[in-house]
Amino acid sequence: MTDFETITACGECCTGCPKKKSGICPGCIEADGRVPEWAESGVCRVHACCKEHNARFCGLCSEFPCEKLPQMIPWNTDIVRHLSALKEGYMSRHTAL
Repeated sequence: MTDFETITACGECCTGCPKKKSGICPGCIEADGRVPEWAESGVCRVHACCKEHNARFCGLCSEFPCEKLPQMIPWNTDIVRHLSALKEGYMSRHTAL
């Protein structure tokens, strides 16, 4: 079962990440998107966008799927399907409560 409290804006989960475990990175959620990976820009663009749209993660955004996703999340070529599955799981859990 997915713990949605640990899902980052881009649909990843920092739990178990070697960089987080070693203390190199505090984690996107804990650092409000300001992690070493994004030091040059100051903040993760995906995290900032979700915050701007008041969405826990991209799949829950009112504009999902948007045309910015492929550029903002290039490491996951299947990002729309991934975020759609997360959204489905989130919605089914939260409508059942």
